Amino acid sequence: MGMLQMLLISWGAITALLIVMLIYRSMLGNREEDHLVLDAAGDSMERENRAILSRIEKLSMPITALIVLSGVLLLSMAGMWLYQGYQHF
Repeated sequence: MGMLQMLLISWGAITALLIVMLIYRSMLGNREEDHLVLDAAGDSMERENRAILSRIEKLSMPITALIVLSGVLLLSMAGMWLYQGYQHF
C-alpha cells in the first residue's frame, strides 16, 4: 500500500469522525432552549441548558483540530498526487 493510499484512508477516517462530531453538536444545539424562564420551576431547565452549552463548548476545540487535520491531510494528498504526476511526466 502506497503512501498516498494511507493518507487517503486516514483523511477519510478523520473526516468521517469530524462529520459525526458536527452532527452530534448540531443535535445538542437543537435541544437547547432559547427562551428565558423567570420562575422557580424553570431552574431545572436552566441547569439543563447550561449542561448542553457546556457540552457544545467542549466540542469546539476537538472539532477545530479535526478541521485543521483534515485540511492538512487533504493538502498533503494533493501535493503528493501532483508530485507523483510530475515524476511520471
